[in-house]
Amino acid sequence: MIGQLHSVVIDAPDAHALAGFYAEVLGMEVKGSPGDDWVVVTGAGYRIAFQQAPDLQPPDWPDPDRPQQFHLDIRVADVDEAEPKLLALGARRLPGGGGDFRVYADPVGHPFCLVWDA
Repeated sequence: MIGQLHSVVIDAPDAHALAGFYAEVLGMEVKGSPGDDWVVVTGAGYRIAFQQAPDLQPPDWPDPDRPQQFHLDIRVADVDEAEPKLLALGARRLPGGGGDFRVYADPVGHPFCLVWDA
């Protein structure tokens, strides 16, 4: 082993707002203030960082000209219970999915999936 994962870092036009979205979805805590160029959410031994990128061109799932670049898989017990909560936070459903996952975009446009045991 050369090193250990410290953070997953996600670009956003408003780092604090997107950190707040993921903190709500994952039950984590935001470390940072509105206007900060770097905001972190932490909890349960995990850390996700968000950096200010005012000119972000988000992916356009499933357009290969603007690919997803990365995505998070978020495990849930009941996708039908989780989905309306995500939508209320500003996520939107994207095309695609299968027997054990559904595809969404966060408020900035980054794709992520809800996964569950089918």
